[in-house]
Amino acid sequence: MPDLATNSPEVRRAFVEYDRQVIINNVKVGCWIGMLLMPAGVLLDFFVNRPLLGHFFELRLLCSLLIGIFWTIVDSPVGRRHPRALGVILAMFPSFFISWMICETTGSQSPYYAGLNLVLLVIGFVLYWTLVESLIAVSLVMLMYILACAWHGHVSLVDFANNLYFLALTGVIVVTGSYVHSRWRFREFTLRYQLNQQNEQLDRQNKQIKDAEAQLVQTEKLASLGRMSAGIIHEINNPLNFVKTGLYTLKKQTNHLAPERQADYADTLKDLEDGFDRVTNIVSSLRGFTHHDEEMREEVAVAGLVDESLRFVSHEWSSGIKLEKELAAGQTIYANKNKLIQVCLNLLENSLDALKTKEFQNGEPPLIRISSRVENGRTMLVFYDNGPGIPPENLGKIFDPFFTTKDVGAGMGMGLSICYRIIQQFDGDIRVRSEPGKYCEFTLEFPAKV
Repeated sequence: MPDLATNSPEVRRAFVEYDRQVIINNVKVGCWIGMLLMPAGVLLDFFVNRPLLGHFFELRLLCSLLIGIFWTIVDSPVGRRHPRALGVILAMFPSFFISWMICETTGSQSPYYAGLNLVLLVIGFVLYWTLVESLIAVSLVMLMYILACAWHGHVSLVDFANNLYFLALTGVIVVTGSYVHSRWRFREFTLRYQLNQQNEQLDRQNKQIKDAEAQLVQTEKLASLGRMSAGIIHEINNPLNFVKTGLYTLKKQTNHLAPERQADYADTLKDLEDGFDRVTNIVSSLRGFTHHDEEMREEVAVAGLVDESLRFVSHEWSSGIKLEKELAAGQTIYANKNKLIQVCLNLLENSLDALKTKEFQNGEPPLIRISSRVENGRTMLVFYDNGPGIPPENLGKIFDPFFTTKDVGAGMGMGLSICYRIIQQFDGDIRVRSEPGKYCEFTLEFPAKV
């Protein structure tokens, strides 16, 4: 273990917090051992000192009661602040009562000194202490034995020296074992701590690698889309030019029609021109994935935007689908109108397709709700439908290019991806909420223009 890690204040603070609960738990175990073994010693009293059996049994019960009271404060705020002092105090309860019994029997010749050896063993094997706590506890146990023998009065030097010698040997073993054990425990904790830090660092690096990989995949998709867009634009632009020329020719023929037919004819030509412009803008949007272009922005009335978008999908609208509009009066969005129509059309068409796949029960009608509002300085335009919704596993992928859940031939998975880019281009954001089987809701958010 490197010295830098061993002496690190961060590691030591972490070890103290970890060790605190371990010590408290061990002290609780020591309390149970004391409460059980002290009354159990009545068997020794029965065979060794029957005349004092009742008196000693009272002392043993008193010791157990005090340990039980002590157990209630082990996990208290005071106990948690001073966990190591708890073990020293706990060891003094049985040591005091055993020394009392030594004093009331034969002093230095009393067999009860063996109980002090048991206390030392509990100190060494149950309570996790450092060198300092072990030395204090062992010293106090030996001091109580010396005082008990002195208080008794008659001291057999041979027995006293022999017993004290064995207590000292047991104390040396306990202190040495506690010291070595505490060192190994700290070493083990430090290694685990370093391993956990390395694992956390690896997790962070793995996440960064995955994020970078996802960005590379996305970049590659966009690059592929750009190459495909170039071919599409080349193939479509020529027939579009023919269409535009034809529209110009038809427009010049307006004056040759009867006056009563000119208005309808002009409306039809206007619809054709609008459709032509939409196709041109959709093709241009594909180029935008790889080439940033500045779009003309204007104040777009939200109500007019919604009405025009609905007009373009009117041929797909089933008579059973209910439409609700809750639009704020006078609300506008500063963006490109054709781009916004493209976004609205995509969301409406997705809702119409979704409603066709759901079986409605209990008289619930298929519903599309379009609402708008201003919230926290932002303009919100919300498209809601009560269709089958989007599965949770797909929510994070619906804006990816080429991702689609439709059947082969029913869609390329480009609609929402293009919508996402258009909204971002106008400093906006697009969010989706859905509950499978109940609804799906797309929220378009732009800087407020009212």
